[in-house]
Amino acid sequence: MPNPARNPFAFEMDGQSIMEGVQQRLQAVRDRIETAAQAVGRDPAQITLIAVSKTFPVDAIRAAAAAGQRDFGESYVQEADAKIDATSDLSLIWHHIGPIQSNKTRSIAERCHWVHAVDRAKIAERLSMQRPAGLAPLQICLQVNVSGETTKSGVDPADVLALAAAVTDLPHLRLRGLMAIPAPTDDVAAQRRQFGVLRACLERLNAVGHGLDTLSMGMSDDLESAIAEGATMVRVGRAIFGTRDRPRAERVARE
Repeated sequence: MPNPARNPFAFEMDGQSIMEGVQQRLQAVRDRIETAAQAVGRDPAQITLIAVSKTFPVDAIRAAAAAGQRDFGESYVQEADAKIDATSDLSLIWHHIGPIQSNKTRSIAERCHWVHAVDRAKIAERLSMQRPAGLAPLQICLQVNVSGETTKSGVDPADVLALAAAVTDLPHLRLRGLMAIPAPTDDVAAQRRQFGVLRACLERLNAVGHGLDTLSMGMSDDLESAIAEGATMVRVGRAIFGTRDRPRAERVARE
């Protein structure tokens, strides 16, 4: 458990226990990815695992990095900034996976490698304008609302072509693909239907020449269904780092 009085990004346990626990769970997730990919005739190497480290301490990130994990996902700008600073000695790839407020785009544009939650042209324009010229283009995934939930972020599937066209024209961004957070369900068929909506959106975009290669979908409870539907990135937090000490409604949103 974190101890805010000491360090909000440090565990109340010895470093060896952190490392062993994180690395064992990380390997279990890698095994799940390999099994799921092989079951549908895919190469596991085509699937990137993003370790969703939001709310977890730097010690946990370092434990995962020591086991070869390089891609990490964060949702909150201030927390991400602190962790990026604290791990500057490591060669990590940072993915912003949370909702994006207009007044928070500068730090994301300057410090992240990927952004998975672009659902408005205005946000894309700010990210492009604020991306430093000396950096490689910011890799972008458009968030699509595949479940039709009014409370969930994401562009409607019917509007994804227009948003993709707007983002493609921006100079410091590179549109790579799509991201979705489906409605949670234990029904495998329902999981696959929602992921199938995202795959179909990508196919429509590529049919008009976008050349996209990324489907960011699948989390701790449904990564097998996502991989069966073509996921190239899965975002996993709880299955690697453990259960967050916060209400379920806050936990399930982006890992």
